[in-house]
Amino acid sequence: MINLAIAGFAVLVMVAGAGLVGGTYYTTNVVVPDQVDLPLATTILASDNKTQIAKLGEVNRTFVSINQIPKYVQYAVASAEDRKFYEHSGVDYVGIARAAWNNFTGGDKQGASTITQQYARNAFDNLQGVTYARKLREAVMASKLNDEYTKDQIMEMYLNTIYFGRGAWGIEAAAQSYFGKSVSKLTVAEGAVLAAVIKQPQPSPTHKGYDPGYNPEAAQERWGYVISGMMEKTWLQPDQKPAEYPMKALKPLPKDGACFTDCGVNTPLGNVINYVHDEMIGMKIPGCDAANCSQLIKDGGFRIRTTINSKMQGALQDAIWRKKAGSELAKQPKNIMAAGVAINPKNGQVLAYFGGDNGTGHDYAGKNVEDGALTGGHAPGSSFKIYTLAAALDNNISLDSRWDATDYDVPGTKIKVINAGRKPSCAKSCTLRQSTVSSYNVPFYHIANKLGADKVIQMARNAGVTTMWTNDPVKPYELTNKNTKITDNAPFYYVVGYGAYPITVLDHANGLATITNRGIYNKAHFVISVEQKNKAGEWVKVGGEQLKPKPTIRQEVADDVNDVLQEISGGLPGGRPATGKTGTWELNEKSSDNAHAWMLGATPQLATAIWVGNVGKEQALIDKDGDKIQGASLPKDIWKRFMTDALGDTDVIRFPPGTHIGDKNTGNGTPEQQQGACFPGDLACLAQQQQQQQQGGAAGGRRGRDGNNGGPGTNQPTNPDVNPFTVVPPPGG
Repeated sequence: MINLAIAGFAVLVMVAGAGLVGGTYYTTNVVVPDQVDLPLATTILASDNKTQIAKLGEVNRTFVSINQIPKYVQYAVASAEDRKFYEHSGVDYVGIARAAWNNFTGGDKQGASTITQQYARNAFDNLQGVTYARKLREAVMASKLNDEYTKDQIMEMYLNTIYFGRGAWGIEAAAQSYFGKSVSKLTVAEGAVLAAVIKQPQPSPTHKGYDPGYNPEAAQERWGYVISGMMEKTWLQPDQKPAEYPMKALKPLPKDGACFTDCGVNTPLGNVINYVHDEMIGMKIPGCDAANCSQLIKDGGFRIRTTINSKMQGALQDAIWRKKAGSELAKQPKNIMAAGVAINPKNGQVLAYFGGDNGTGHDYAGKNVEDGALTGGHAPGSSFKIYTLAAALDNNISLDSRWDATDYDVPGTKIKVINAGRKPSCAKSCTLRQSTVSSYNVPFYHIANKLGADKVIQMARNAGVTTMWTNDPVKPYELTNKNTKITDNAPFYYVVGYGAYPITVLDHANGLATITNRGIYNKAHFVISVEQKNKAGEWVKVGGEQLKPKPTIRQEVADDVNDVLQEISGGLPGGRPATGKTGTWELNEKSSDNAHAWMLGATPQLATAIWVGNVGKEQALIDKDGDKIQGASLPKDIWKRFMTDALGDTDVIRFPPGTHIGDKNTGNGTPEQQQGACFPGDLACLAQQQQQQQQGGAAGGRRGRDGNNGGPGTNQPTNPDVNPFTVVPPPGG
């Protein structure tokens, strides 16, 4: 009697709905697969194209073609959800009648029964629910889908659409979530587990569902149902039948709060995502413009290979991240923050990046927009002298030229340029080499005054510095913008010569990389390739890096800069030559404490900039031992540890020797050394000079503090006129 009632009601449904079905069948548009809104997660990978940095998206889904899904996995799904899938026309009218009858009589609501109907219901928003009218529209859509597409196409669309639990949408994400492998690698037993889950992947108030992590007994029972159905339909031969449920291969249930999408944002590499976004806009990928690219990345299913080297990134985080036990910041006062960037000078690839704890907060290594203002720069202090030195050499000023290093009151201003209270023994006859190694500020002011601030800034721009901030008022200037006007002394004054104006860590690392690369500029970048799957499920490149090396600094200029900077660094362990330059900037004009400290240094294959400053507002940088932090202390410790670990046992590459260009008679100092200056072999004088150099350097207004940067002179007397290739590094580098 029940069967007769259902059959009778089915007839009523067919009759009553005939007009609706007949009237809409040929007018309803069947949306082809590439028109269906099927959001796909984007995966961001390290340079090895394997290590995941982040996963972005509103749903965790990766598209796969039917050819990538083993046939036995397809059969398992049909066995679980629709054993007549390959036989019927896409619609189960008895099922529709049953659902309508239950809905009419107040019984349990039932969903669609066929795979085609399930796909129609899940793919199209207007088919959600189980009301009578919607069930009829669903039947219309399923019938047309069956006419329009092959069974394989429908199965492909279905398996890429449905939810499997554990945050996984689609069969590929499910295979990864349950078994940690691609769907193409699933066994028969594993495919049957996923097929069994579809009916109810998550617990409800009335049933625990079929995820074996929640309900192993019911999961295994339904798995047996799937396997027996495959045997019944001869989709599985007796010798292919799994011996047991693959419980050991299953991954454990995700922990509470586990990340399925937007993973990696709350890590130090989260800042890299922001650069990926900007670079993709520049690649002119269809639909990826400034207004829409963020959403496209979340929905577009991209596979993005970045420049980040996993080993080097780990080494940088181990050295610089406060949360890492044993890091250089682990037990430092809480107000202290550090940032670092490492770049391959040969191609501009950013190999390691640390701008803070995560990608949602302030990026201390790059630019930020806060309250509508562009922020992010830090006063570089004496580390900026690498550009002033390069500008001097480029304008025919020799390393052997002599400069007045005595305190200087700038006429018509309140600026007094000094050298951290020191009186250099070379006084009015300090060579440019000696002034660089000892980090005297006064000669660098005179050089900027002689050349013009604009020429110093132009050299920094040539190297890779894109943005510089004035101090009063604080205002950013885009150096790469042709409309930015910079004159001889405005908006930046001659104090630019020794690093009075803020720049970013990323820009400074890029500038150092250009000099390291003998004057060949490569723009710092984070993306190697961007791929997206086509309709066949194959990855196709849609964007990527465009390497455009450009000589922006004369080679002989860069070689002479590198020649001097090696003398400052003292090298790395194992006799590895390295350039180096520290920088320190005072808290304010009334304080002897410091607010910013830097260490820059490079080998021919790796250029790194390290900054140490404050979290939030500026305050005195005092380390855990109560000492003032300067460039040659904590920043250099971070730099040396990172460089040593990052380079490991890679080849030791030496810099080409300097070419000693320029005119030695171009300085404003006296042509001969003054009385009291140290001459080679005068060890007592050299020792006294060394003690003075270790106290730091200063500038007018807010001051830069640097000594000889912890180079060879920290353990032995240093003659600034000795060629760096003949200097013997101290024990341990």
